[in-house]
Formats: sequence, structure tokens, C-alpha cells
Amino acid sequence: MADRLRQTPSEPAVELIHVQTSGDGNQTSPLKEFGGTGAFTREVQRVVLEGNADLAVHSLKDLPTESVDGLCLACVPERASRLDAVLLPKDAEPITSLADLPESARIGTGSPRRQAQLLNQQPALQVTEIRGNVDTRIRKLDDGKFDAILLAEAGLRRLELQDRISLLLSPPQMLPAVGQGALGIESRIDDPATRELLSLVTDVSTLQSVTAERSLLRALRAGCHAPLGAWTEINDQQLTLTGVLLSLDGTVRLEATANGNLTDGQEIGNDVARELIATGGDQLLGASS
Repeated sequence: MADRLRQTPSEPAVELIHVQTSGDGNQTSPLKEFGGTGAFTREVQRVVLEGNADLAVHSLKDLPTESVDGLCLACVPERASRLDAVLLPKDAEPITSLADLPESARIGTGSPRRQAQLLNQQPALQVTEIRGNVDTRIRKLDDGKFDAILLAEAGLRRLELQDRISLLLSPPQMLPAVGQGALGIESRIDDPATRELLSLVTDVSTLQSVTAERSLLRALRAGCHAPLGAWTEINDQQLTLTGVLLSLDGTVRLEATANGNLTDGQEIGNDVARELIATGGDQLLGASS
């Protein structure tokens, strides 16, 4: 993000300010036990609100859909890959599908969305919580604690760890999280100069896609860690959004799709949410909270 800003016409000086969040600090407990929604964003937002930074860079899938007073989502750059990746221990035999894993393979993931979609396809899998940064998770995998782990392809490529990817999971097999692969950049509402600068690096197609996805998430009142997957496609100025909502054990899977004009992302997201709720989605969300 710093490099993108430096390449804008005004060539601004950019300073990076590192902030450790509660999600970064606690790498053992399940997210829902120590903060859940906002665990990876609150501390970064506070630094901007206090005037010690001009903008906050988030992984968009971690950014709650409800805005913090004084801040706005000012920029969404071009999105990286949205897919989830399967990683195997070093020297493991390669696989071409999930079916190549042992029937009761031990799978590590901290995501209820991934867990539910895996169990929906292969109920015998042993899907368990894994925490820690990417290096820590890969070390646990190589130490034999898991037969496979799931991580986002985008994060692995940003860390130049793409050589560890054994298999990519595409829809309809695995729908990514809302906003997966995208960055969300917040700035203060009362800072028009920064918002104008950020507008220069916003990708319109990505913004419209994540607007639809986040509208779905907001309408369901689901939170960032719900067993909800979303997939957007854009063709000829038309946007199509598909959402899946599952029970945590994967035994129930609801799916809904809506489409419309590219600029109608909010309404499209609301339409998908209404269909999911009408078919029992509210009960699933109640059970997973």
C-alpha cells in the first residue's frame, strides 16, 4: 500500500507505523473467546482516530461492516486472489483434490466458514482450531500436528510462500470469506486530503464487488467469523453475488444468488441475505453465535 501511494502523482512521503492488535497478540485462544469481530482492527483504528496515523490498512475480511465513528472506508485497492489454499506437510505426496486426503485427516483451520464447508463435503474429517501467524501454522503442520491446513492464497503469496500451496479450492467447492483477498483502507472523515489521495488507488470493480459482499454480511448481522461464504462475478456491467451459509457441522448448507447492475451492490447483497433468511438462515446464525 505504501508503494502504491508513493507512485501517485504527488509522490507523498509514507511512513509505516506498526500496531499489534489483540488478534495478533493472542495466538492460542479461539477468536470468539477473546474479541471475535474487531479483534484485528480496533487498535489500528484507535491510532488513526488519535491522529498518530493518517490511514489504517486492514485485511478487508477482518474489518467489521459497522463503521467506527469518525472513520470511513476510503479505499479498496485491486483485489488479490480470493481462493483458499490447502497446505500439506513437507515431503507429503501431492494431491489433486480433497478426496485424496485420508478419510479422517486432521485439518487445521481457525475459520468456521472453512470448517463448515469442509465437513459439508467430507463429514469424517477431523477439523480443529489452529492459531498463530502463518509461519507458526506451517511449523505446526510440518511438526506432524495436522495432515493439512487451510490458509488464504493471497496471504501466502504476499509472504512469498506460494511454493507451499498444494491445492487451491474454488467455488462451488469452497466459497471465500466476504472481502477475502482485498485490503480495506480507513481514514478519518475529517481528513479530505487523505481521502482524495486514497481515491487514486481505489479499484472500482473490486469496490463494487466487496460492497455487495459486505452488504450481505451486514444484512445477515453475521459478523466476520460466521460460517458464510460469498462469491462475486462481474460481466458486462452486471454483478452476480452468490452466498452460502452453513451449520458449523456442515450438515446444512443454504445457497442464494442475485444479480443486478454493477453499481447496485448494496441492493444485491440485501437480496441474497433475504433469500438466505427466508430459507432458514436466521436459525443457522443463531446456532453459530
